[in-house]
Amino acid sequence: MKGKVHSIDTFSTLDGPGIRTVIFMQGCPLRCKYCHNPDTWALNSPSAREYRSEELMELILKNRPYYRASGGGVTFSGGEPLMQHGFIKEVFHRCRQEKISTAYDSSLYTSSQIVRDLAPLTDLVLADIKHINSKKSHELTGAGNQLNLDNLQLLNDSGVRIWIRYVILPGWTDKYEDLRNMALFIRELPMVERVDLLPYHSMGSHKWKLLGLNYELQYIKPPSPARLQELARVVSSVSQRPVYVI
Repeated sequence: MKGKVHSIDTFSTLDGPGIRTVIFMQGCPLRCKYCHNPDTWALNSPSAREYRSEELMELILKNRPYYRASGGGVTFSGGEPLMQHGFIKEVFHRCRQEKISTAYDSSLYTSSQIVRDLAPLTDLVLADIKHINSKKSHELTGAGNQLNLDNLQLLNDSGVRIWIRYVILPGWTDKYEDLRNMALFIRELPMVERVDLLPYHSMGSHKWKLLGLNYELQYIKPPSPARLQELARVVSSVSQRPVYVI
């Protein structure tokens, strides 16, 4: 099986525990206003490279000593990696045979069958909650949130470890009421181990211009460190989970 890959990071420490090989897959169904990789949206982008699963495993296996020493492994990201779930399943199966830890970073805007199908081969999901309010989620990403929240519940019920990721975008995702509601939802999911708050940045805005897209957030400044710590305390106290500012 072949997968369409945007890029690969062979030595990441930000996409799950330990040192990890991160494969950024091509294609995404969402159109997040703050996306820093709009060049991953089109599944059939001519800039994407096709990999056979065997070819990708050769690259993954080169870093096996680092995985063993650090507790790391492989993470699929994107774009939205679950758009190519068949390819990921094949690679995850091979990783299982090689005793390499598996993870994927996803918005979970996909069918529950795909999430259920990958669950037995998945050690960790980095789950991106775009917004806990469905209407605001639609304004921010082009889709409501019921599907991804249902899939989070499914992952929890399947016993898959979960790390929540949430972007703090001033004026959009930093309201106390929304953060408390998200934290209350998380508190009921025992498989959620931690919550990562990611400050908004505009470092990918130049890609929008190169693609002829209108970047609507050009005048929004990143949240201050003090503001991020304040919001982290709110989420931690309500969710009863450790919260990290990434």
